[in-house]
Amino acid sequence: MLPTPSTSHVCFDKIYEPSEDSYLLLDALSSVTESTFLSERFKAHCPFTGHNQAETPSPLVVEIGTGSGVVLAFLTAHAKSIIGRADLLTLGTDVNSFACLATRETVDIACNSVSHQDGNEALYLDSVVTDLSGPIRPGLIDVLVFNPPYVPTPELPGLPAVATTSGEPNFTTSFEYESHLLSLSYAGGIDGMETTNRLLEQIPGILSVDRGVAYILLCAQNMPEDVKARIRTWGSGWDVETVAQSGKKGGWEKLQIIRIWRT
Repeated sequence: MLPTPSTSHVCFDKIYEPSEDSYLLLDALSSVTESTFLSERFKAHCPFTGHNQAETPSPLVVEIGTGSGVVLAFLTAHAKSIIGRADLLTLGTDVNSFACLATRETVDIACNSVSHQDGNEALYLDSVVTDLSGPIRPGLIDVLVFNPPYVPTPELPGLPAVATTSGEPNFTTSFEYESHLLSLSYAGGIDGMETTNRLLEQIPGILSVDRGVAYILLCAQNMPEDVKARIRTWGSGWDVETVAQSGKKGGWEKLQIIRIWRT
C-alpha cells in the first residue's frame, strides 16, 4: 500500500480537509485495475502511436480543485507505481489561493519522503489560482482528476476575484471569509452538478486527443447514471464507467468515481 501524503502542516480553516472522497480517489488511482489501465495507456511503447517513450511527450497530469494537495501529492510522489513511468508532469489548479500554497507544500513534503525510491516521483510544475482548467492549452491534459464541489445547494458561492474577472463578495468578519472559502470546496448548486457540468463541457476540448482520461467523483444525488448516459452521447470516441464506490448504500453520501476516456 502506498503511503498517504501528510497534510499535518495545512490550516483547514480556509481549505477543505481530506475526507472519504479524497481517500476514495487515492484508493481508486492506486488500485490494481486503474494502475494497470494507466500503465498500459501510457507505457513506454505507446499503443496509439507506436512510438517509444523517448519519442512521446511526458504525460501531463492535472488535478482541478486540489484543496490540501493530498491527491496531487500522491500522484506526484508515486508516479511510477501508479502510472508506470516517472517522467510525468503534474499541475494543480484551485480557485482558492490558500489551497494552491498548501498544495505546493504537500507535494514537496510527499516527494521528499519518498526521495530514497530513486526515480519514482514525477516533476511537479506548480499550482495555479484559476477556475477549472483556466489557461491550460486545449488538448494538453493526459490525466485529469477532479473532486468537485458535489453537495446540492440552493446556489453557488461567488468565486474569489483572483480566479475570475468579477468581484468577490465583501465580508465583515474573518469567519465569514473562511466559511466562504470552505463553501467553494463543497457547494455544488442544483443537484450538486453546476461546477461539474461546466467541467464536463470542457473535457472534449482539454483532454489530449490520443490518450486523454479523466477521473471525476460524484455522489448519489448527482445522478451518476444520468451523467454517464450523457457522456456516452458524445460519440463513439468516448467511453465511461464507474471504477470505485464508497459510502452508505442509501442517501446522497454514497460516492463513486467515474473514469472518462478517449477510445
